[in-house]
Amino acid sequence: MAALYRRYVTMVYQICLMLMKNVPDAEDATQTVFRKAMEHEGLFRDPEHEKAWLIVTARNECKNQLKHWWRTKRAGEEILQNLTWEQPSDGELWDLILTLPEKYRMVLYLHYYQGYTALETAEILGKNPSTIRTWLVQARWKLKEILEVEEYGRG
Repeated sequence: MAALYRRYVTMVYQICLMLMKNVPDAEDATQTVFRKAMEHEGLFRDPEHEKAWLIVTARNECKNQLKHWWRTKRAGEEILQNLTWEQPSDGELWDLILTLPEKYRMVLYLHYYQGYTALETAEILGKNPSTIRTWLVQARWKLKEILEVEEYGRG
């Protein structure tokens, strides 16, 4: 179990932080995901199945926490601040990705940061592969528009 945690804690935390949008809630969700992994009675077929299970569980845990009545009564959210990336140059791009709707953030993260294909991402998210491909194209166009506006503003 410790090896599973070491392998995937950064990935699970990044997903939770992306969805929860604040550090304390992301940490709580990450902890809950790994508690669920410890309680999971089934066997994983391979490392990819293990990774996909953690991604889906993290996403579902965050969605459940966001629906909880207590969250709807809380005021204000922290801004993402302490997110660290394996490649520091990703920080600025990731800040732009975080401005996109959740569906685009998730498919971009799974595709570009975790290396899943559109078909694999569709299986993980329970969506049609053509929907995932469409979201990827739309997300790239939205990022391009943001980058062009920023570039135009500098010139």
